[in-house]
Amino acid sequence: MHILYPPLTIGLSILLFFAEWRWLKTDEEQWYRLTRFFEKLFIINFGAGVATGVTMEMAFGIFYGPFSQAAGPFFGNILGYETITAFMYEAGFVGLMIFGWGKISKRMHLFATFNVALSSSLSAMWILVANSWMQTPTGVTLENGMFIVHDWAKAIFNPNFLLAFPHMWIAALELSLFFVAGVSAWFILRNRNSQLFLRSLKYSLLALVVVAPLQVYLGDELGLTVAEDQPAALAAMEGHYHTYNPDGSPNTGWHIVAWPNDAQGKNDFAITLPHVLSLLETRTLNGVVKGLDQFKPEDRPPVLIPFYAFRIMVAIGMLLSMVALWGLFLTLRGRMSVDLLRRRPLFLRTVVVSAFLPYLAIWTGWWTREIARQPWIVHGLMRTSEGASQMSVAAELAWLVGFGIFEIGVWIGAWYFFAKVVRQGPDLQSPVIDGQRHDRLGHMTVGEADQEHPEYVRPTY
Repeated sequence: MHILYPPLTIGLSILLFFAEWRWLKTDEEQWYRLTRFFEKLFIINFGAGVATGVTMEMAFGIFYGPFSQAAGPFFGNILGYETITAFMYEAGFVGLMIFGWGKISKRMHLFATFNVALSSSLSAMWILVANSWMQTPTGVTLENGMFIVHDWAKAIFNPNFLLAFPHMWIAALELSLFFVAGVSAWFILRNRNSQLFLRSLKYSLLALVVVAPLQVYLGDELGLTVAEDQPAALAAMEGHYHTYNPDGSPNTGWHIVAWPNDAQGKNDFAITLPHVLSLLETRTLNGVVKGLDQFKPEDRPPVLIPFYAFRIMVAIGMLLSMVALWGLFLTLRGRMSVDLLRRRPLFLRTVVVSAFLPYLAIWTGWWTREIARQPWIVHGLMRTSEGASQMSVAAELAWLVGFGIFEIGVWIGAWYFFAKVVRQGPDLQSPVIDGQRHDRLGHMTVGEADQEHPEYVRPTY
């Protein structure tokens, strides 16, 4: 549940910095209004992310005590680095970004927004370091039940991290761009502040022309890393049970759909494209791709969930790329105007629906990543059964139900306030805040301030 929030925090903070920078650069009020509106959605999402993140770290110790203790020398330190160099860093500047309007200069406020964006990305980096190390643990040895770090550089820059982090970071940016585009398309469909949101729609779609295909490319490259370092995980993702055909030739087919049968070690049903799996993983027609038959039964991950979760993620990635290209086509043909878009609303409706798809893609991507790693909590070194806490069924249920109620409550609350802010729309009535004016007010006497700004009424106590 936590993974639903940080991607929007990361990507939207970058987009807020861009919008605010454009306001300072052009002095156009529309950029200011867009910044203040989407900042409200950012605040809601940020709060939900913090709440679920804290409870997730609680869950590490509660549900995975032996793992937390054994991996503490690396895993615990990395989470500590994330807290010090990213979370506390972000917490300081997010206060300036939210409450600093009119109290600090415009340039200083832009600097605060930049630091929120930077610290959010740093936070993602450290979390991906920790998770990627669980996928490809390098730089450590397991000695007397403890992971001892011998090479911090190898442990941090492990093979999986080098592609998993950019893949996740671009995913966050893609989700945020579609979030902004979807909200903007909704306002245009409702004919509310259409010209204002046409601007954010155009910029988001143009950025997605680059970001969406780049995400597909990075995912393909990450798949090559998984094939090399976690071949059992890749076999599960592809429903690839048998390395060779009955005639002894490499089994290189890629299953579009299948019904995996782990008990019998085969697919009961499959629609297969020949040679495609080999092309994807070895860049040759008949290259050998290890199947699950190359691993002991106790070392094989379950297949059904990774197989279909992976395909959902890939299908969404391809679909979102096509939506971005559709937007580029409309722009080049001169059809990206409020009147033309509302006359043929199919594109706007597609963009609104597309705003939800990156959430599903990230969710299924993490299911693929975590379930395909099983039965290992640290790949090849510690099994999940060894890292799980020994608890009674009653205790496990109590914690699980408690966490479930909390997480679902946060999710409902976040979407309730998202919907409320969107229904209210942007504030177009209040004056544009000028930080420099407030700086001058700070150096005036009360009488001078009243004389220059008689419209300001001081509160009485």
